[in-house]
Amino acid sequence: MKENKKYVENARYEKVYEQMQLLGIEDVTTNRQHRNDTVVWRLPIKINYPGNKERFIEVASFSTGYVRNQNSGYTNYQLNKRCEGEPEYFKLSNGDYRKFTTRSCVLIPKEIDRLEYMMKYCVKNYYIKNANQVSNGDFIPKWRYESYKDEYKNRAGDVNDLQNKLATIKRIADYETI
Repeated sequence: MKENKKYVENARYEKVYEQMQLLGIEDVTTNRQHRNDTVVWRLPIKINYPGNKERFIEVASFSTGYVRNQNSGYTNYQLNKRCEGEPEYFKLSNGDYRKFTTRSCVLIPKEIDRLEYMMKYCVKNYYIKNANQVSNGDFIPKWRYESYKDEYKNRAGDVNDLQNKLATIKRIADYETI
């Protein structure tokens, strides 16, 4: 992830930056995208494409207020929440009226709000729902690794205690058979 001043000067940005590091999300923004105030993030999760091609999932935050999936030119789609638009009425040739409503995206004007929304969306829809698509099948986020490490450290102590008790029982059993 490219170092940026805003990630160390603002508590909300620091928190998002820390979460992205824990989840293995990288900033892959090109210079041109940066000039346009677009930020692209690559998740450590691969998706399959036709022809046995695999790509990492990429999402982008646009200064226009959109958060989008960036996986390929014809499948980019908005991740923003949708809302019903105001209904419009059109007069038909027979004098009746037809009601027409559209769904539009709720734009997120502030970048930090877009990043927080993107993080929540990615965790829910890519990390949790598609857990079987994690690259190489062995990706473990740092936060989970740390909790496993502590858990196994405690279990190792329990195993040592059980082994000591077993050795003591064996010695007693051996002594009693003599």
